[in-house]
Amino acid sequence: MATPSDDAAARTRLEQLRLEIADHDHRYYVLDAPVVSDAEYDRRMRELRAIELEHPDWITPDSPTQRVAGAPLASLGEVRHVVPMMSLDNAFEDTDLAEWDTRVRKGLGTSANVTYTAEPKFDGLSLSLRYEAGRLVTAGTRGDGTTGEDVIANVRTIKTVPLQLRASGWPDVLEVRGEVLFPKAAFAKVNEERVARGEPAYVNPRNTAAGTLRQLDPRITATRPLRFFPWGLGESSAPVAARHSGVMEQLTRWGFRVNEFLRVVDGVDGCRAFYREMLLQRNDLPFEIDGVVYKVDDLDAREQLGMTSRAPRWAIAHKFPAQEETTVVEDILASVGRTGVITPVAALRPVAVGGVTVSRATLHNLDEVRRKDVRVGDTVVVRRAGDVIPEVVAVVADKRPEGAAEWRMPTTCPVCQSEVVHEPDESAHRCIGGLYCSAQCMGAILHFSSRKAMNIDNLGEKLVGQLVESGRLKTIADLYTLKPEDLLDLERMGELLATKVLANIDRSKNTTLPRFLYSLGIRQVGESTAKALAAQFGDLDPIVSATEAQLQSVQDVGPIVAKFVHQFFQQEHNRSVIDALRRHGVRWPKVELAAESIQGAPLSGKTFVLTGTLPTLSREAASAKIEALGGKVTGSVSKKTHYVVVGADAGSKADKARDLGVPMLDESAFLALIDEAGAANGPR
Repeated sequence: MATPSDDAAARTRLEQLRLEIADHDHRYYVLDAPVVSDAEYDRRMRELRAIELEHPDWITPDSPTQRVAGAPLASLGEVRHVVPMMSLDNAFEDTDLAEWDTRVRKGLGTSANVTYTAEPKFDGLSLSLRYEAGRLVTAGTRGDGTTGEDVIANVRTIKTVPLQLRASGWPDVLEVRGEVLFPKAAFAKVNEERVARGEPAYVNPRNTAAGTLRQLDPRITATRPLRFFPWGLGESSAPVAARHSGVMEQLTRWGFRVNEFLRVVDGVDGCRAFYREMLLQRNDLPFEIDGVVYKVDDLDAREQLGMTSRAPRWAIAHKFPAQEETTVVEDILASVGRTGVITPVAALRPVAVGGVTVSRATLHNLDEVRRKDVRVGDTVVVRRAGDVIPEVVAVVADKRPEGAAEWRMPTTCPVCQSEVVHEPDESAHRCIGGLYCSAQCMGAILHFSSRKAMNIDNLGEKLVGQLVESGRLKTIADLYTLKPEDLLDLERMGELLATKVLANIDRSKNTTLPRFLYSLGIRQVGESTAKALAAQFGDLDPIVSATEAQLQSVQDVGPIVAKFVHQFFQQEHNRSVIDALRRHGVRWPKVELAAESIQGAPLSGKTFVLTGTLPTLSREAASAKIEALGGKVTGSVSKKTHYVVVGADAGSKADKARDLGVPMLDESAFLALIDEAGAANGPR
């Protein structure tokens, strides 16, 4: 039974852990300057949870453990804004900005330059956070300006929102207003995972951020890396600072991540300079912005200027040129990527979007073409963001010409005429002439020469790109026909480096069957599957001639992988490239058929999948531990998988394991399993 002194010590440790974890969260998510490892952070969080489990009455809303999402909500409640959340007037032209500046100076009765703050206009969802006695109590969307939706359950999962204000000196009541954003890189990753699962891609980060924040299930919000940036205050029971720039400095001290591009500028010329700076950086920023916002810095001057019925007179949004326009689809082309994926691309009537003339736009895949129902002749909305290829956002249905037909995916590759295949459980269509298709040449060569494949040093992306572009390399077999003169006239290629590259290529001729199989780039044939195929069949020819049923007799090769292997070797183009490689001297020793030798090993018959980044182990090291005890490592999760080893940023494989009920292990549990299996195997 715990004594009062034990409880006192536990309470002291709990408070210490909460402060430490909150500080580490602030350093990681706000300052981008972590000072402890992920493993150390996790240990402290586990210790805090254990104390709170023992003493549930000690749990408070501002505890770091309360960022964990709870059960789904039946509906979103309402939040009333004591100080209305107003909109901003817009300036689209330089003359609009100049006229606003004139009105501000006139309203203040001065001809001198006014000091403004300037900051990016984030393209996100506006949010108001209410703190009482420094603790977050409500969070509401803008709504109609006076009433918004209560999203506190979701906001608690956003790591850049303090649950308890830091430092001291904050008013008893403080409403912090700002923007919730979805980082562009994270948005791209989410869309990539959705498309891989056959789900439609989200349209843009802003809508996705808004939808995420308004989820009824906070557990979904918790998986999305939303960020909050403050841009002002609502109700405040006491003054915070005399100037807006001073308010932002205080919010930084109280634990918020204030936008690093906030500037104090002098007059309308300072505003113009900031606008030009942000316009140049727009596509390189980690978040979407659609303009900049200028505000009078002096808060007393703001009171003097006042408001209109809908917007403050002391602020204006200077909008960037539109990144969406309408145009006509003149054709839909099938573009073959480096991995063989066929991407429908809309050939457009040229249109200026964001200052650039656009004549091509991606349609992603056939499912997206069908979902958006894009046809040749349609009028469409096209969006451009950054340097990536623009995309078709939507079709203007009432402008469709009569007789416009659905687009069909070609059944043979438009580049090499190999078969195009499509698996029912994925959205992508693929050309399977991987070794022969010139569109896939560069990707095939880079994979073929990689460290775990043929291990050809000094054959980097730039050099391969030059060789492919010049026509010297059309397939991987052409590597073994290169001569010094093929390299010496390339950019930055000297005689010493050319000699080294050719020697490395020649050295790679002596390889192993597992490496060679892996180097061919057959779908879902990773290192472990290549080893299993080699161990089962002993040489390449039996694999080439094997039926799908025979291939499925290999441990951990299911019907899908067997189909991919069989399809690959059925392509005459692929077999002709392999024949050329053999003629050029690529060789390997036969593998002794000793598949039964590990049947008695402690992990024999057990299949593992590794996903995410482990705290201390590399994937190679973890795989080696598994294989040394007779286990197998595969690249995809299925019902046959026994364990999924999960690290940081685990992604869709962890989701699939959860859906299938496959046991998941963190690194410590995995090492415990390995130690236990090793002990059962006797001294090592």
